[in-house]
Amino acid sequence: MNNVTSQEVANPVGTKSSFLLEGAQGALPIILGYLPIGLAYGALAGNAGLTFWETVLMSVFVFAGSAQFVAVALLSAGAETLSIVVTTFFVNLRHLLMSAALSPYFRGMSRAWLAWFGFELTDESFAVHSMRLRQDAASYRPATILTVNGLAQLGWVAASALGFLLQKGITDPGKYGLDFALPAMFIALLLMQFTKGLDVLVAAVGFVISLLLGQVVPVYWAAIISATAAAALGAVISLKGGGQE
Repeated sequence: MNNVTSQEVANPVGTKSSFLLEGAQGALPIILGYLPIGLAYGALAGNAGLTFWETVLMSVFVFAGSAQFVAVALLSAGAETLSIVVTTFFVNLRHLLMSAALSPYFRGMSRAWLAWFGFELTDESFAVHSMRLRQDAASYRPATILTVNGLAQLGWVAASALGFLLQKGITDPGKYGLDFALPAMFIALLLMQFTKGLDVLVAAVGFVISLLLGQVVPVYWAAIISATAAAALGAVISLKGGGQE
């Protein structure tokens, strides 16, 4: 497996403009997906009583769409701070799995780089990074990776701010299909990673388990358990030589 190294951070191959352009190309589909859902978040946050800067700064310092929607809903219900923190922590537990999946590619990277990358890692950027790293990890530069993450967050922050300013016109995001924009984008990114039959099998198993568990346990636990079980199945099949087709 080719790894991204700390030396590549200090001396990235290519010009500054090249990794900025490559990063922009990688971030573009993410930003397009963030725009409608960010508008919805900003509008809901404003309707819940948050100020403009509270709405925007949550996108800056939290940067987790599902967690931000949950936090806004809990704030509207008058929940205590501790309950909001605990709930959003469990909602975002899946990020541990995503980070673990990408960690083999980043051996030797500095703690500062890993912390920066981990802070801005989302479901959508994970899909983009995992696809590129699987295709050719050696040519996927650390500067490009952080550019993708940074531009994606910038797009989310901008959409949040715009949503707050337009909140009077977006009282019901579901009416315009904005609530489905992010899942639709993630599904499209996921499908691009299917390169062999095993990928389809693992995704199908994860989907079925998640669907069934979601009826009896909180959705965040369903996501964690189903992803772990499906990945374990894929690993077992690969070790037995059945994942080459």
